[in-house]
Amino acid sequence: MDAVANQLFNNGTTPIDIFEVSAGQDVLGGLKALRIRLSEGRVELVDQIFFCRQMYTLLKAGVPILQALRGLRESTQNPALAKVIGSISEGLDAGMELNGALKRHPDVFSTLFVNLVQVGENTGSLPAAFLQLSVYQEREKDTRERVKQALRYPAMVLFAITVAMFIINLFVIPAFAKVFEGFGADLPLMTKILLGFSNFMVAWWPAMLVGL
Repeated sequence: MDAVANQLFNNGTTPIDIFEVSAGQDVLGGLKALRIRLSEGRVELVDQIFFCRQMYTLLKAGVPILQALRGLRESTQNPALAKVIGSISEGLDAGMELNGALKRHPDVFSTLFVNLVQVGENTGSLPAAFLQLSVYQEREKDTRERVKQALRYPAMVLFAITVAMFIINLFVIPAFAKVFEGFGADLPLMTKILLGFSNFMVAWWPAMLVGL
């Protein structure tokens, strides 16, 4: 137990309780945690923008950081974000710096996010750091939306081409293949390739659909 506690302390984590579980309990606990995680959802970019904007406003108004975090935890509509904010508050209560508490959630806060918060802490300009992060994330959100819009039409075209290929190879080419068989003539290589690919799709289209 002491070795586990020391390892957690070295990683910047303050354990509240440590207890031993069996392998079966560990599997069940992991499944339960996964189910809870899926039900909670995830912290999206818009949630991070909300977090930064609210932190900037509250810190700029002189609200203590722990009180600001508790207020945000109660006001957020995203259970996943509320859980992360609660973990950050616990880290600050345990004596960690804000950047260290954020660093424990790499799936939510990027290295750039943590580093900018650290700079804000070291220079005494934490509100400005959160304002800068909110501006950066809003630009990133706008860029993502522009990319999605730009890819929407090519994606629709690709989908239409894929559907057309399935229809042609599953229904049109097999009908022509019966006509060619009636001729009994030696077909060109390209035609043989098309017929072979059509036969392959007719035989394996369920597997190809699953692959797509």
